[in-house]
Amino acid sequence: MQDKQLLLEGLALMGVGMGFVFVFLTILVLITTLMSKIVCRLAPASAPPAPMPASTASGKADDAHLTAVISAAVHRYRRRR
Repeated sequence: MQDKQLLLEGLALMGVGMGFVFVFLTILVLITTLMSKIVCRLAPASAPPAPMPASTASGKADDAHLTAVISAAVHRYRRRR
């Protein structure tokens, strides 16, 4: 075969492959969108999540405790190495 003919066959094969991938991905997006609409229609409406309670002074105590724990862990790690 000639180089020109091989190049044309390669380009044709590339076009077919890219076309197949494009069609497959388009069908995949359509099916996913359809499934999402079906699930939203069939799923019962759920109540919105309850708001988080406002943190009080215990939040600062928790931070101090967490800082102490992290400091102890770092100290222990450095002592072993």
